[in-house]
Amino acid sequence: MILPPWLTPSHFVMFGLLFAFAIAHSGGAALRPWAEKHIGARLYRVCFALVSIPMATILIIYFFNHRYDGLQLWQAQGVPGVKEFVWLSSAISFLFLYPATFNLLEIAAIQKPQVHLYETGIIRITRHPQMVGQLIWCIAHTLWLGTTFMLVTDLGLMLHHLFGVWHGDRRLQWRYGQAFTEVKQRTSIIPFLAVLDGRQTLKWQEFLRPAYIGVILFVGLLWWAHPLLMTATSKVEW
Repeated sequence: MILPPWLTPSHFVMFGLLFAFAIAHSGGAALRPWAEKHIGARLYRVCFALVSIPMATILIIYFFNHRYDGLQLWQAQGVPGVKEFVWLSSAISFLFLYPATFNLLEIAAIQKPQVHLYETGIIRITRHPQMVGQLIWCIAHTLWLGTTFMLVTDLGLMLHHLFGVWHGDRRLQWRYGQAFTEVKQRTSIIPFLAVLDGRQTLKWQEFLRPAYIGVILFVGLLWWAHPLLMTATSKVEW
């Protein structure tokens, strides 16, 4: 079988990297109960980070260096308002990807990491904010780049996050049982659905948390450092 010339090997490499990351990340999450029992919650968190962070770094660098590979399906970068839309959408995506329901001290293993059953803040909008944030990010960057490589990246990322929706609910159901069943009944996967049908009421004071300020500052830093990041990653010959 002869592949079209635009279907570069980087398409398959990227999908393979995303598949490997999904196995490591979701597999590590599945192993959490066993690992915490045998090595403790803090050491598990450190091991999880030592696997996930390097793999994520490789993915990011490879994506930056090959984002224009393949067939250019459209070119919207010169269209008025597109750049602003992409940046605004990306900023919103990070508010979902890194919601303030997470305890940053637990993520860093300064406090003992625990599994929480949240029903406040952004969880009132969607029970799976990371999946929604990833979808928003993919839409924005697909519009900006318009390449087949970006579409392959979208496919891998969204398959992973859709699996994460099922896997995350399954793990919480196993841990919390009836309590999580009741949370599922009061929340929704589709953004704002539970609000619109009356199961949830947004409480804006729940969004006034330090973690959201951190996310906003991070987005500002990323906007400032974006050209530097592009230059740095381009020096890595992957």
